[in-house]
This record gives sequence, structure tokens and C-alpha cells, in this order.
Amino acid sequence: MFATMVEGAAIPPFLYGTAWKEERTEALTALALEAGFRGIDTANQRKHYFEVAVGKAVQASIGAGRVRRSDIFLQTKFTFQGGQDHRLPYDPQAPIARQVEQSFQSSLEHFATPYLDSFVLHGPSTRGKLTREDVEAWRAIEALQRAGKARFIGVSNFTLEQLRELLSLAAVPPRFLQNRCYATSGWDRALRSLCSEHGVTYQGFSLLTANRKELEHASVKQLAQRHARSTPELVFRFALQVGILPLTGTSSREHMQRDLSALDFSLDDAEVQLLETLAG
Repeated sequence: MFATMVEGAAIPPFLYGTAWKEERTEALTALALEAGFRGIDTANQRKHYFEVAVGKAVQASIGAGRVRRSDIFLQTKFTFQGGQDHRLPYDPQAPIARQVEQSFQSSLEHFATPYLDSFVLHGPSTRGKLTREDVEAWRAIEALQRAGKARFIGVSNFTLEQLRELLSLAAVPPRFLQNRCYATSGWDRALRSLCSEHGVTYQGFSLLTANRKELEHASVKQLAQRHARSTPELVFRFALQVGILPLTGTSSREHMQRDLSALDFSLDDAEVQLLETLAG
């Protein structure tokens, strides 16, 4: 799979998302690696992810010689207690910085690796202005990056205003922003623009499930027929061409292979514009 080299690290053009897979997590992560995915996204948040199972699949693939650790881009997240259930990867009574460190160390153990390729703040503590807790968490994440334990750092589920605020205070700016991506907002156009200005790579998730109505449009079906491609392939190809690093969480081997085939064709400018303005 083609990968972009940034500061000596390979960033794949596609990530396999492991949320909401529960007992199927290990098998599906292994299947994704077998299909050709080299970017794996998870979180140390047992409520929605099963990071231990993701780690087992990665370790097994490396142990069997199917991939090398250096071939895989591992991304996980620190989640505040408000986004967790009772299965916490840290001491909830500890200071926020210590919680970040404990969550990170737990993730290293899950993957049996001395470093992570990307460590992400899963979301701010509130939907308003960044709080003291947000800043404390970010400072702890910056420290992990400075220590060489996390190659890149980023955030998820941030609004435009929150990202602006973080960029203004960050000593180490985020490399990634991961958000649910809606066609009704021009595929998060304003945030993507801010990301582009500051060298932040926008990671888009729920590209299909968040846009079911829009993707039923006749123009999308016609475009799919013109290219002899599925709608998901069109969406992922569009994402790649406008600078979005897409996530897919499919549980089908066939769909994994089809999704990756979005790397094998291109859309012209008019077709990109059609999809970008799909929701008006």
C-alpha cells in the first residue's frame, strides 16, 4: 500500500477502524491486515473498543512474519472518564497527566511495542471552550511525543473553535484531527481548511454511515456506474483526492478489498466537485 513519508514515518492512506466490534475485534483486525491495511485505529476505551484484542491480532501477524512492526501504523487514543465505562485503563483519582501516562503505557502493553505511531486525545472534556483538564491532557500527550514514545499526536471530535484554540496554545501542534464527516457540512469543509493551513491531516470516519441519504442520490449512482465502482469506492476515492485520510470499519473481506481499491483509480475535477457539493 502506498504510504506518505512524514518525518521518517510512513502514514498509510487508509485506516482500518476497530470500534464497535466486540468479540469479533481480533479476527477482523487480523483480516484487515491480511487484506492489506497497514493503518490500524483504536482507542483504550473498552466502552466502544477492544484494544486488547486489536493488540493480539497485531502481535500474531508480526509473530507469524506476515508484517513487520515498522510496516504498521498504530493509532490509539486517551479517553476522559466521561467517555468510558467502569473498565478504566487508569486510576480515576490520579491527576489527568498521570491518567494519560497510565492509558498510554497500557496501550503499549496491549501492542507489545515500545512506541505508538499516533496518540490521540479522543475528545475534549466538554463541547465548549477547552478546559484546564483538556490542556493538562494535551501537555501530557506532548510530553510523550517529545520523549519519542508517540511519533505523532492528534485530537478527535473537536469543533472548529476548539481546534483553533488548541493550535494557539499547543507547544507541539496536533498532526491529526479525526472527526465524523458529514456531506451536509461540505464534508467538514471549514475544519479541513483550518487543518490544511496548519499542516494537520484530517481523518474522516463514518463517511458512509453518516451520509446514507446523500449517497442514495441518482448522480452518485450514475457516477458509480460510469467508473464501474461501488459507492464506497467512490466516497473513499473522493476523500483521498480532497486530502481526507479515510477510515473504514467494514467487517467483510470483500468490502475491505473493494475499499482499498479506491487507491487504484481517480476522479476528475468535475466529479470531485459533484461529490463535494452533494448536499448543496
